[in-house]
This record gives sequence, structure tokens and C-alpha cells, in this order.
Amino acid sequence: MSAPPKSDAPIITPNELAEADGFIFGFPTRFGMMAAQFKAFLDATGGLWRTQQLAGKPAGIFYSTGSQGGGQETTALTAITQLVHHGMIFVPIGYTFGAGMFEMENVKGGSPYGAGTFAGDGSRQPTELELGQAFHQGKYIAAISKKLKGPAAA
Repeated sequence: MSAPPKSDAPIITPNELAEADGFIFGFPTRFGMMAAQFKAFLDATGGLWRTQQLAGKPAGIFYSTGSQGGGQETTALTAITQLVHHGMIFVPIGYTFGAGMFEMENVKGGSPYGAGTFAGDGSRQPTELELGQAFHQGKYIAAISKKLKGPAAA
């Protein structure tokens, strides 16, 4: 689909998702929803869906868009359906990032649904504020995943 290969990034197979305690899925936005490549990855999880191996696992999302009107919240809303069909627990960050959620002086992506950035033509890098929100989201969802998993069996 004309996306450049990411040879330096590890590749996970859909079936490996069953091994995880929780998830934070990230993807670019295409026309207000997740990119087709990630949708195809989730479409390949039919066996996990049939056996409900992802049910009850917490999941969050983060995203990038080309512009401020590029669909950050619609991407989140349309992605939630994938989680729901698997029985996953959607974990939004809400306003837990504090004052960073209300920043008005600098360009900042993200929303109560998850961290985000504006990629523009692909040359714009996330700001420190956007990276801080993403780091917060990772810690937040990891803590919830740990609570839901409970104490390790002895």
C-alpha cells in the first residue's frame, strides 16, 4: 500500500497477542480511521476472537494524523470496535495527563482517548509534550494491566 518497510522494527504475529497481559496499539490515521495495514493485522486475529483469548485484557490506542482535522478522535472511536469484538477492555487516558491535556500554546495531538501527534507530511516529529503524554499513557495502561492480572501465582 505504498508504505515504506520498517525493517528495524520487530514484527509480531497475530497469535502472539494471546501471550500479552495488555496492549497499546498505535497506528497512523487514514481518512479518519486506522490504516488498512493495521486493520488487516486485526482481521487476522479471527482465531483468537473465536476462542476469546484476548477477552478481559486491557487495551489502549495512540495515533498520528496528517493535520489537526485529520481524525484523531474518529480514529479512536472506529478502532474501539475491534477491541469490543474481542472482549478487550478499552482503557482511555481520560484527563489523567493533567495540565498537559489543556495545553493551548503549543500544537499537541492526542485526546482523552489516547496519545497522539500531528505528523504533517511525515517530517514533523512529536513534541516533548506529545512524547510526555505517550509515556504517561504507557505507564498508566501498564499499571492497569498489572492490577487486572493480579498477584503472580507461586
